[in-house]
Amino acid sequence: MTDAAPRLAALAETLLGAPLPVRIRAWDGSEAGAPTGPTLVLANRRALRRMLWKPGELGLARAWVAGDLTVEGDLFELLDRVAGLLWEREPPAEPTPRARHARLARAAGTVELLRDPAARSAVRDLAALARPWPAPAPPPEEAPRRSGAVHTKVRDRAAISHHYDVGNAFYGHVLGPSMVYSCAYWSPGATLEEAQRDKLDLVCRKLALTPGARLLDVGCGWGSMVLHAAREYGVQATGITLSREQAAYARKRVAEEGLADRIEIRVQDYRDVKDGPYDAISSIGMAEHVGSDRYREYARTLHALLRPGGRLLNHQIARPPEPDEEAHRIDEFIDAYVFPDGELSPLGSTVGELERAGFEVRDVEALREHYALTLRAWVARLQAGWDEAVRLTSPGRARVWLLYMAACALGFEHGRLGVNQVLAVRPGAGGDSGLPLRLRTWGA
Repeated sequence: MTDAAPRLAALAETLLGAPLPVRIRAWDGSEAGAPTGPTLVLANRRALRRMLWKPGELGLARAWVAGDLTVEGDLFELLDRVAGLLWEREPPAEPTPRARHARLARAAGTVELLRDPAARSAVRDLAALARPWPAPAPPPEEAPRRSGAVHTKVRDRAAISHHYDVGNAFYGHVLGPSMVYSCAYWSPGATLEEAQRDKLDLVCRKLALTPGARLLDVGCGWGSMVLHAAREYGVQATGITLSREQAAYARKRVAEEGLADRIEIRVQDYRDVKDGPYDAISSIGMAEHVGSDRYREYARTLHALLRPGGRLLNHQIARPPEPDEEAHRIDEFIDAYVFPDGELSPLGSTVGELERAGFEVRDVEALREHYALTLRAWVARLQAGWDEAVRLTSPGRARVWLLYMAACALGFEHGRLGVNQVLAVRPGAGGDSGLPLRLRTWGA
């Protein structure tokens, strides 16, 4: 029999309360769903077992990472079509059947789902189609289970290692020669390298770096920021990271450029830095690892490390605020495969914590569209050199990064994610900020 795909499509439409937005092909060669566009391919019954054993994002992610679930056609288009069913920007006061079933699908495995007769019947049919049980073990790329308090120094070090210590060569293959793993700053016709250079220069100009100034780069990655600041602005720079692989790579770059007398790279937690004061601090794409419970400590630590009149440039991904912040859930796929223990906060929360620590926030620049362009550039590099990327890490790890970056690109494009550069100052005596009356002199 070759009827798995039509059965799956019918069952999915029962759960979603809407036509299936993509085409699907099952392990028996059958196809169903949308007549055109990308195709979701279930290579075997394991894909279905994974999704039923762990309904929601994590089950889908496990099937994708293991290679049980693949996509033929435009991955961005497929993700966009599926996301249209799962995101309700402004739910109506009286839920429509489609909205009700979409909520049931998102809450698969919960009491709410089990109370819906149609959904309950569909899940039983899916379980029968998925046999034999049980589900396979999670792919090896999944972060191990964690216990104990979140964002201790030991646990943070393990989380950073999971994300960054997967091979400098792999990151170089995806990021390009700049080795900058954060949002670039684009202008028309720019290449990825030019846009990343312009981002680093933008940060330096916002910090008003001058020769001999002391710069601390928190979460320095592979050293790109400290190298640019020392080379172009003559600063004395210290870069800290929790990743030993990053630190080794950064030190090698520093030595090759002959800047060892101006740059120090440390494997160090920001909470352990004691050699302030610094004239300026950059934190680019690091604060997402701090955690909401530790953010006030983070802000106070950086404030204490700055001299009066010193500037902080905090470059950080943000999420929209929730009507009930207590109900916010961390993304399961990203927590398990990408950034263990990573947390996103609304921009307002970040600004509030910086102000409570004693900073005066002087400028906020939103770069949301810039990050979408950056992620699409990284995806293009990964896809163009797929075989080499797999060789440098593993098929599962390459699939993690492909899904993560493609989904995030759409998140930035549709406003479900944002990224902001917050410029703050530690006021000097009498409240002096040391900033010019017209602050935005760094360019359009």
